[in-house]
Amino acid sequence: MSGNAIEVKPGIYWVGAIDWGLRDFHGYSTELGSTYNAFLVIDEHVTLFDTVKATHTEEMLWRIGQVIDPQRIDTIVVNHAEMDHSGSLGRMVEAVHPERIFASPACEKALKAHFHYRDWPVRVVKTGDRLNLGKRNVTFLETRMLHWPDSMFSFLEEDGLLISSDAFGAHYASSERFDDEVETGELMHQAAKYYANILNPYSPLVAALLEQVRKLGLKIDMIAPDHGVIWRKDPGRILSAYADWAAQKTREKVLVVFDSMWHSTEKMAESVGQGVLEKDVSVQVMDLHGWHRSDVVTELLDARGLVLGSPTLNNGMLPRMADMICYARGLRFTNRLGAAFGSYGWGGEAVKLLNEALDEMKVRRVSEGLRVQYVPTGEDLDRCRELGHTVAAAVLADSR
Repeated sequence: MSGNAIEVKPGIYWVGAIDWGLRDFHGYSTELGSTYNAFLVIDEHVTLFDTVKATHTEEMLWRIGQVIDPQRIDTIVVNHAEMDHSGSLGRMVEAVHPERIFASPACEKALKAHFHYRDWPVRVVKTGDRLNLGKRNVTFLETRMLHWPDSMFSFLEEDGLLISSDAFGAHYASSERFDDEVETGELMHQAAKYYANILNPYSPLVAALLEQVRKLGLKIDMIAPDHGVIWRKDPGRILSAYADWAAQKTREKVLVVFDSMWHSTEKMAESVGQGVLEKDVSVQVMDLHGWHRSDVVTELLDARGLVLGSPTLNNGMLPRMADMICYARGLRFTNRLGAAFGSYGWGGEAVKLLNEALDEMKVRRVSEGLRVQYVPTGEDLDRCRELGHTVAAAVLADSR
């Protein structure tokens, strides 16, 4: 265990847990680990907002014990039933016997399916419902499919504190608890990575939610997500970033993502990338030998162009490329354009399959693709550069 409970607002404490060793979250690489944030409110009704992963229950109880006897908790709010936030809920119910547990309608169903309880004092709340804790009032806002059907925000009105569940978070283990205590560039990168890998499929819902929050006129002073640091210095920064990401805003940037067997496709990729550069468009050449799928889609979050390259193997593409495509397709990026290329020995099916994958991903193709048999010649590499020119020109035209 590391670090004490932290008072984030008068009478409101972070009592979560730090998972320093987490390195994978459903296929998303978490190279900095993560946190599971829980918040304890001391009022007439002592209330715990969210819990932590089951493996970190003792850490949460230890931090709660620094503030108050856990037995004094009479209310628990569950904003999200996923196990990294509710895994320790069963243990907490046994330990403190809360008088009431609040959850959204979908969350109530999920909790029953997870814990198979019979007599928990669960009460359903919906958007607009309010809960009085004594000196404080909580307004609930359902945020369906951000990123589960049960997700919900809790807004502590008098404190201007939005407890935002999985929205506005990041997988980011740190001894610091606030945005102004960590390096801004790394924080925004991890927030972007979280959005790209978790929330991007629900971008239309994110945009609608941000508009709903605007119309409600919530005076948000601080945003406390369930992963990563708390936004206290500039919560508007992450709100603005989410608005851009939800709108699928991109810049003049092209990803050239490839895998290679005997360096032929690698040589083609480098030439395609060179062609993009020659048109003064930003490019990232990404070899899947070294780039994780979740880092590729993080770079795709602001890239307008996507070019895929693979040699042919057993009438198909290389497994790492197939894996990356399967992963990226489910994240539903929109408003991208691209092309495909690859080398082959005899069949040469990979480029056709890459074209089909781009079509399935709704990437607008600007070329029928480029194939080279065996080792590319200087003339072949010139054709690859021309493909880069074509993609770059399309990216520039698309930005006007």
